[in-house]
Order: sequence, then structure tokens, then C-alpha cells
Amino acid sequence: MTDAHQYKHDLRLYLQDARDAFLWKLDGLSEYDIRRPLTPTGTNLLGLVKHVTGAEAFYLGTAFGRPVDAPALWIAGDAEPNADLWATADESREEITGQYRRVWAHSDATVEAFGLDAVGVLPGEGGPALSLHRILVHLVAETQRHAGHADLVRELIDGAAGLRRGSEDMAPGDEAWWRRHREEVESAAREAGGRSAG
Repeated sequence: MTDAHQYKHDLRLYLQDARDAFLWKLDGLSEYDIRRPLTPTGTNLLGLVKHVTGAEAFYLGTAFGRPVDAPALWIAGDAEPNADLWATADESREEITGQYRRVWAHSDATVEAFGLDAVGVLPGEGGPALSLHRILVHLVAETQRHAGHADLVRELIDGAAGLRRGSEDMAPGDEAWWRRHREEVESAAREAGGRSAG
């Protein structure tokens, strides 16, 4: 495998890993739980999926002259503020996750069709021209970052944690062990806070 093919393969692997994480973070949760805001800024699981769908369509569709139906990004000026970061009551889980799968298949076709040095142009007046390589690096970083948000939101909902279902990336321990661990972390934080205040 040539270096360019290996780079493309690696970037797609990390992007797909984050895509898969988003979908398992929704598994087993009610319609309410996948939509409910768990931060002061309204971060919610289904909204995160909707947002990364729009981002992939923007960067790996529109920028390369291959538009695909997806949620408009408010940050690109195509929607009301934060419209791509939450799901209305009329937007179903199946609709949003199905659209995500269709967009990522479209994105994968773009990656397959172009070399890493191919240039895409972001829409808008004076939109920058970026290489596929740079766009893929950006999308991996953005998607993984939002997958981290999904990790925290899911843990707040029902305690499910880890990179993927059945993952070995969490320390072994039952509920009592994790409670003791959290108490130990809290105790250390209070002690350090007391020292800095005094």
C-alpha cells in the first residue's frame, strides 16, 4: 500500500470509529433521553448526530461539488443559530440516523473518488480551498471531539461509558468500586482546593 493510500485508509478508519460511537451512544435510550439537553448550552445526543451529518455533507459533499441532502449548518449561515444541534419533535431518530448513514456513504465515495491532494472549495464568498487531506483531518478531529461530548452525555443519562459497547477501555469495577473511585477523586479535589484557598 502506498503512503497516500495508507494515510487515506487511516483517516477513514478514525472517522468511521467515531461514526460508530455516535450510533451506539443512542442504543437502548428513549426518545426523550436521546434528545434531552444535559448541559447549559443544550448538548444532546441526537443533536450531535444531526450536526456531524451536516458537517460531513458540507465538507465532503458540497466542497467537492457533490451536494447531498443533510441538515444545514448554522455556522455556515445556512440555518438559524444552533438549528443543526438539536432535533425537533417531528424529526425521528430513524430519519436522523438514516440520513447520517447515507451522508457517510456519500462522504466515503468522495474520499474514494479523489486523491488526498484534490482541492475542495468551501461555499460562500471567498470560501477557502482546502485539500482532501486537510478536510479529512478536520473531520476526524471534529467528529471525535463531538463523540467525546456524546460519551459524557450518555454517561450522565444512564452511566454507560467507554469507546464502544463491551469495550475494555474502562477500568474494571462494579458500581461500588466506581463510587469509591469518584469519592477519592472528589476528596483529592477538595484537599487541593483548600490548599490553594489558604
